[in-house]
Amino acid sequence: MDLGPRATETHDAELPRSRGILPDMQDTSRARFVLFVASLAIFLAGLTGSSLNIALPSIGREFGVGAVAIGWATTAYLLAVAVGLLPLGRLADLRGRSRAFTAGAVVFTAASLLCALAPSYRFLVGARALQGLGGAILVSTSTALVCSAFPPEERGRALGWNTAAVYLGMSVGPFLGGILTTRLGWRSVFVTTVPLGLLVAVLSAWRIRDESREPRGARFDVVGTVIYGAGIAGLMIGLAGLPARQSVALLLLGAATLIAFGIRELRHRSPLLDLRLFRTNPTLTLSNLAAFANYAATAAVGFLLSLYLQYNRGLTAEQAGLLLIAQPVVQALFSPLAGRMSDHVAPRIVASAGMAMTTLGLASFALLGPRTPIPVLVSTLAWLGLSFALFSAPNTNAVMGCVDRRSYGMASASLATMRALGQMTSMAVAMLLLSLYVGSSSINGGNATRFLGSARASFVVFAGMCFLGVFASLARGTGGIPPACPSSTSPDDARS
Repeated sequence: MDLGPRATETHDAELPRSRGILPDMQDTSRARFVLFVASLAIFLAGLTGSSLNIALPSIGREFGVGAVAIGWATTAYLLAVAVGLLPLGRLADLRGRSRAFTAGAVVFTAASLLCALAPSYRFLVGARALQGLGGAILVSTSTALVCSAFPPEERGRALGWNTAAVYLGMSVGPFLGGILTTRLGWRSVFVTTVPLGLLVAVLSAWRIRDESREPRGARFDVVGTVIYGAGIAGLMIGLAGLPARQSVALLLLGAATLIAFGIRELRHRSPLLDLRLFRTNPTLTLSNLAAFANYAATAAVGFLLSLYLQYNRGLTAEQAGLLLIAQPVVQALFSPLAGRMSDHVAPRIVASAGMAMTTLGLASFALLGPRTPIPVLVSTLAWLGLSFALFSAPNTNAVMGCVDRRSYGMASASLATMRALGQMTSMAVAMLLLSLYVGSSSINGGNATRFLGSARASFVVFAGMCFLGVFASLARGTGGIPPACPSSTSPDDARS
């Protein structure tokens, strides 16, 4: 590989020799282009998910789907993401991240078109699962691409902008989804994502050339992938089906399968997930645990409030979308600032403060009533947006700052897996309590009060989860300016 002048070779002698990384780090315009395309892809994912939350009641009415079953339009996507993140992220490390990123954009776009054309609810759920696989590739590679393109001292700021893109999509989603669903029908929500997906694919194929790979001889663990996929699927489907007895059995079987997967990976020469790195790197381990707790406590908030505003308060999808926009707008505005803060202040401090604030916001939603003033709802959503901003980018910076460059793909995929598992757990809790309070019937004026009870119970559980997550976030270290720990990851070095 041609690194240019001799001085550049000397300056970067300590960095891994991988195609595409060093030129991107040194070329500011190229790095910004990578950030733009990666952020556009993440924006697309956030836009699709938040738009769909608003469209769920319309989908349920068209296909005659009950209150619990309608959640599978979201659950199928999250399940596919959770199953696909690690193996697809590993493939990207082996075959090249930019090519994988482009492929993910193509799959996501094709699946969006299938969702728009769905003739039945089962077809829609299947298309959402395919969309989840495309999303898994995008998510597992985008953070790694951004971190490879920027030097460590600028990583937090770049990740802050990347995170802001997610929540900008989530900001536009409820508003756009509400307008589209009300005026053109829910299918238009998916149609609008197709041009953006095509744009991401074209821009990625045109100019992104980050082909950093594992050393020759590293192989893809096919057997481990099968075991991991079966374990995650069993765990997640079991969670979604609670409290049925067969779901409990599936949940336990999935957990046992994942334990077997972990034992196998510890002995494998080229593991799908290098668990030894987690064993010697407490910052990596606890940051991932904090991410799981945060997303498990917050992912279902939009789902529950969308149903509350439309069924309990009688708002249209468009009106509900306008109110729900408060949280992601605030998060999009403050994420770059939070990311920059984590370049100068220990990420655990910023992230832990964010989790503590989230706990208070969720606890206030536990007091939700049939006539809670709209300004109170909006201000609480804005508070949650600020708290999410303080947690997300700094926590990502902590994870990516405590591994070496060759492990960026694995670290990004593991963090995204924790996010997906957390989101799945959050939806499982909400759907479990919904089934206990409402049953399998559709939500209507006659049982809206029971739905409100399930929503309040969910927020109590979520606040408890987030409170426990604060301690995991604080336990990751005792100070220091990022990067949190060097790539050697010795016990002493790993403390940040």
